[in-house]
Amino acid sequence: MDAQMKSSEASRLERRDAPRPTREQAEEAVRTLIAWAGDDPEREGLLETPARVTKAFGEFFAGYSQDASEILKRTFRDVGGYDDIVLMRDIPFHSHCEHHMVPFVGKAHIAYLPHDGVVGLSKLARLVEVFGRRLQTQENMTAQIIDALNENLNPRGAAVMLEAEHMCMTMRGVRAHDVATITHRFTGVFAEDREERDRFYALIGRR
Repeated sequence: MDAQMKSSEASRLERRDAPRPTREQAEEAVRTLIAWAGDDPEREGLLETPARVTKAFGEFFAGYSQDASEILKRTFRDVGGYDDIVLMRDIPFHSHCEHHMVPFVGKAHIAYLPHDGVVGLSKLARLVEVFGRRLQTQENMTAQIIDALNENLNPRGAAVMLEAEHMCMTMRGVRAHDVATITHRFTGVFAEDREERDRFYALIGRR
């Protein structure tokens, strides 16, 4: 993990220990936003909206209370001598842009070459959720996923690709529809060996 990433994660952990606003304060903030948007937070259809929004935020941003190291800490060494690529493709995810707090939705492809054992496949999907359920940029989320793999699994190499459509471009601004943003990062063998990268691309159907 580079210095900037370490600093960002340290700041996040410090904020996690700081006192959080109460649910009542959060609901009042939602009422303020409703009024700012031009509607009446006291009208019948909006009376329960602040409570619903705060509950939804608890789901959208549950990743702040989850730890990638805990998810990846259990590995299995009895894999019959298997030492080739472990890959999961098309893992669905949704996250929220940290600039506009609107969703971006897509799929993740994750691969690694085992060294000290393998992790349960469901854990890779959960890893995507940990970082997806936070305010994010796609670039940062890509880096966080692969850094967590390297730190906790010590693989011979890892590869991560995210493909997503960003509602901040679709719903506002340029209003460009059906535009996919692709980010990827490779480490270890995948970074050093073009053939391994090509194999990754082929397995996820990007060749």
